[in-house]
Amino acid sequence: MKDIRIFESHAHYDDDAFDADRDELISSLPDNNIAVAINVAASLGGVDNTYELASKYDHIYGAIGIHPSEVGELNENTFQHVREIALKPKMVAVGEIGLDYHYDDVDKSLQQEWFERQLTLARDIRKPVIIHSRDACEDTMKILKSNSFRGLPGVVHCYSYTVETARELLKMGYYLGIGGVITFSNARKLVETVEETPLDRILLETDCPYLAPTPHRGERNSSLNLPLVAEKIAAIKGVPYYKVVDQTYKNARKLFFNK
Repeated sequence: MKDIRIFESHAHYDDDAFDADRDELISSLPDNNIAVAINVAASLGGVDNTYELASKYDHIYGAIGIHPSEVGELNENTFQHVREIALKPKMVAVGEIGLDYHYDDVDKSLQQEWFERQLTLARDIRKPVIIHSRDACEDTMKILKSNSFRGLPGVVHCYSYTVETARELLKMGYYLGIGGVITFSNARKLVETVEETPLDRILLETDCPYLAPTPHRGERNSSLNLPLVAEKIAAIKGVPYYKVVDQTYKNARKLFFNK
């Protein structure tokens, strides 16, 4: 029997959806082959909560950053706090950061400013980035391709753009985060992307409590559903399940732990 170790590259266990059973669920992950999970901050409150979770559980690590929809919380003082926590032990990435133009009333210039500031932070402290990009492909790519951030390691999580954009990101050295959406019946574009993306450039993720895979779509998601994502990727690429799990585990260790 192959040694199954799954690496969850993107979870939000500080979310209110886990208030009732957070400790029980997180404690159960290693017994269900989830060897490592990265809790990803999205807000200032999430920054502190992520650090606390990583300090409490051996198998939980943290990514520290402010989601584009929450950058209104940032100023020089609060950003200094983000930087201080990002430098703490077990904080392995800056994220999730990026651009989100999904809603009509967003302040695009403010999002871009803080995206660039947080990319600069990652560059300065030599940590990879976890990128959130929704309905903002052109501006995201423009910023990532700028000379200031060229060569910065990272992952574009919950990848949702075209195969063509994926090719560009792969050439730039980025990984693609693949989660429950790959199991949805309307995920044709993402399936095409996974078909073309080398397995050594894919990370497994849930984005839990969001985006639970089929047949649990609409329910609270957790890392326990990652085997369903890995099984779907294995079917798409025509490789054994254990190969997907093993390679994505190695990929995540290389990106986040430099091992």
